This record gives sequence, C-alpha cells and structure tokens, in this order.
Amino acid sequence: MTHLEKQLKHYFNYDHFRLGQKEAIKAAISGESSLVMLPTGTGKSLCYQLSGYINQSLTLIVSPLISLMMDQVFLLKQQGEKKVAALTSFQNRQEKNYILNNLKEYKFIYLSPEMLFQDYVLDKLRQENIGLFVVDEAHCISQWGMDFRPEYLMLGDIRRRLDYPTTMALTATANQSVRKDIQNSLFPESDDQVKEIFYTVDRPNIKYSVRQLARGNKKECVLELVDSLKGPGIIYFSSKKKADEVAEYIQNTTELHVQSYHSDLDADDRYKIQLQFDKNRLDIVCATSAFGMGINKSDIRYIIHYHLPASPEMYLQETGRAGRDGEDSLAVLLYEKGDESIHHYFHQDEYIDKANIYRIYQAGKQPLKDAPPNHWMVYFLKQRGHSVEEINLKVQERQINKTRQLGMMLRYIATNGCRRAFLLAYFEEKVKKELPLCCDYCEPNLIEKFISFKNTGNEKADEVPDSWKKILSALFNK
Repeated sequence: MTHLEKQLKHYFNYDHFRLGQKEAIKAAISGESSLVMLPTGTGKSLCYQLSGYINQSLTLIVSPLISLMMDQVFLLKQQGEKKVAALTSFQNRQEKNYILNNLKEYKFIYLSPEMLFQDYVLDKLRQENIGLFVVDEAHCISQWGMDFRPEYLMLGDIRRRLDYPTTMALTATANQSVRKDIQNSLFPESDDQVKEIFYTVDRPNIKYSVRQLARGNKKECVLELVDSLKGPGIIYFSSKKKADEVAEYIQNTTELHVQSYHSDLDADDRYKIQLQFDKNRLDIVCATSAFGMGINKSDIRYIIHYHLPASPEMYLQETGRAGRDGEDSLAVLLYEKGDESIHHYFHQDEYIDKANIYRIYQAGKQPLKDAPPNHWMVYFLKQRGHSVEEINLKVQERQINKTRQLGMMLRYIATNGCRRAFLLAYFEEKVKKELPLCCDYCEPNLIEKFISFKNTGNEKADEVPDSWKKILSALFNK
C-alpha cells in the first residue's frame, strides 16, 4: 500500500482510488495546478478533500450552488470533520464575520464566485495561506459566465489577487471548446503550467432512450413510465409552470410521492424537498435544471427529460445524476416536434445587438442608470480592454455555439445509430465495448427490457440467500 493509499484509508476508509483521483491529488500536493475532467459520480470532491488533508493548509472551494455547498459541508461533518464551513448569502453578518475572523481554524471553506468578489471577504482571504484553490463544476465558467453570472469569468483575476494559489478545476463534461474557455478564464498567464487530467464522460450503466411523440401526449407518456419504473427518479423541465403541472398530475393520478422544484420556491422549501428526496420520502422530483448539483443521492434509477436540453453538455450533466451506485439506470428524452422553439426564444431574449453593446461600453466608462454594473461585457471592456467590435464578435460566436449545441441535440434525437456513440463522439471519444441494453437503437425494446430486468433484480434481492437459510435452519433445528 502506497503512502497515498494509506492516507485514503486513514481519512476516508477506502482501499482504492477511483479513476483519475490519484493523478489529481498528486498534482495538487506537488503544487501543480490542474484541469480535471472525471465522469459524474466518480468522487471528484475527494480529489480536493484528500489533497487538503495532506497539505494541512486552507482549501478554498468555489461552488455554483448553495445547496451543493451545504451538501458537501454536511457530508464532511458526518465524517467527523469539524473544521469546515460555507460562506453564503443566507448567513447574517455576525455569522460571516466569525468565519472570516477565524479562518486559521478551518481546513475547508466553500463559497460562491459572487462572495469572493466582496472586498471584505477577499481581503481576509489574502491574509491566509491558501494551499489549494478549487473551482468545482468548472464548466459553469463557459455555461454561465457569459449568460448571467459574470463573476465566473473573473475567477482568473481572483487567482491573481490571491497570489496564484495552486488551483484545481473540476468538471464532468467539457469538450475542447469548454476546456478552452476554462483555460482562458482561470489560467490566462502564458507561463502557467496546468496539468490536464481527462477521463471518459461515458457512464456504461446509464442506458439511453428517446421517445418521439405526437403533440399533447407527453403527460400520458410520463405517467406510463413512472408507473412502471422502480426507484427514485428526476423529471427535468425547461418551464417552472410545466414542472408544477406535471408534479400535480402524477401526484393526483398515482400513489407516488412527488414534488416540483424550481427557483420560485423559497430557499427553505427547496432545501426541504432536497432532504425529502435524499431520505426516500419522495419518489420523484419534477425539476428545472438547478436541481441535481447539490444532490449526492446514489440510487437515482431514472432521469426523464420532459423538455429538450439545450446542449449535450447539459444532457450528460443531468442524466449523470442517475446510477451513481453503479447499478443500471435509465435516461429517457421525450420529444415533440417544435420542442426546440423554447430555446430559440431564450437565445433571442439573451441576444444583444451592437447598439446595446455600445451603450454598455459607455456604461463601463460612465455608468448609465439602465446598464447592468457587473455585466460580463463591462468586465471584458474594463478588465480585458476589448473593443466594441471584439465584444460584438464574442456575442456572435456565443450565439453560433448555442445554435450548434441545440442542433446537436436535435441530431441526437434523429440519429440512426447508437446514441451512446453519438454522445461520446461529441466529446471526441469512442465506445470501447458493446454493452447490454446500451440504448434504444442497439436494443429497440430497451425500456421494456430494462423494466423487466430491474423487477427481476428486485425480486431476487428480497430472497434470503442460501447461506442464511442454512444458518437459520441450523439455529432453529438445534
């Protein structure tokens, strides 16, 4: 057993590392920054947690969602770690000040990019020896940075102001374009040596299926699926209203326990739903895309997409929340002709023409009342010195990329070939071996066979093993 394996056993009671973990930890403890892409559900958080224990210095973790932070803090505390905290907007000033005034007492601090940009917070952190700076869910730099959370684009500037601590950027889904965005934002310095640790995005235990439906038949199809499938499941929606509607429909039509989850709920209700789902008090959550990042539930058996995801990255992120225990799980995408129109609407709504770019450019010099003060374009104008023409080009490229990603999802639906192979090709990968029940192209009766297989498996699980039968027989026949 090597030194690292001994540390793994000591802190987490595991005997072996999973795919890519040891490489990421070796890089971190040797002071080498890294961009790490590992499949969903393979223990990315352990990479920085064990590194933090070995380095014996403060580990700072940038995380996109409060639910995800609280989940990680809760799990570490369950393992007996007391020196962990999250800085969130839910805390009052006194609670935040206590943590910031006692940073030397902590091993792990979780916080959002927005929290990092508060001068008081950053000034306190600059006084500490940060052993490891972690950007969890690093694909959000590309996914969200130019949409509605510009602070993600500025994390490279935070690294500079913290005197370039060793950095670990973690993600489960990043093609070459997204990896380039992460590199450019986090590691813009040409002399920065960044180790790239990339493993397959493939999750062989997840089986893929698409159902193309006539308009108006989705609710009935969902009902048919959830009535047959066993185990906890998530149904994803692009519309909060539709998530509420379908949750109520399933609740009223079946004996299943269902709740909807989206941003219109207050924080307490969202946390309660997450906890109920984690403790198996809910069978199904009808959710928008925010639900899932903060979930560390290993036995989710199926993911149904009621609406079309905007990109293959988003689709693999969301389907990857199933089957983290390694057991077979199902991903079903429902499609009606014209489903893509909602994304065309979103893209048009987000589009900014050159005239408005110029107005925000002016706001960067002399703020206007109706111009957002922290818009991503202000960052590019003021911090990076880009011209209006350069920013206009970035907007055009962004729109083209979003259209391309949506087009890939439509091609995924229409593909006349293995769906797994199609998704892997998008990430420059190939299928390594044939799988039983791979997808509905490889096995046309995939869902029926999956249901039959899982039901048979459940019956066998309830049987008493022969060894126990013999022991009980021996005890009662004495």
